[in-house]
Amino acid sequence: MDGGDLRAGPVRTCVGCRRRDSQHLLVRVVRSSASSSRLQVDVRHHLPGRGAWLHPEPQCLHRALSRRAFDRAFRAPVDATDVESWIAQHVPGQHQARDDRQPESGSEH
Repeated sequence: MDGGDLRAGPVRTCVGCRRRDSQHLLVRVVRSSASSSRLQVDVRHHLPGRGAWLHPEPQCLHRALSRRAFDRAFRAPVDATDVESWIAQHVPGQHQARDDRQPESGSEH
């Protein structure tokens, strides 16, 4: 496991990569409310309701989305837009991809 010592606390399974890891290395994702299909990241692990666990890594998020793992975990179609935004804001190096190409000015001809 590339996480920490699994004996250090509760162990959860990432819905994206399906690896088991210490709870403190994953983020909990919950529905915003019982009547909503929107998901949100439960940073403090205290929000009520059913939760799914995810490594805070874009690869795990993309795998979870492509496998429809959140829909299965919450037993209904859900919207993970807020989770995608949270990961983009909180994971280093995951802000909008940089394009290092120089724009064409048209004056080269």
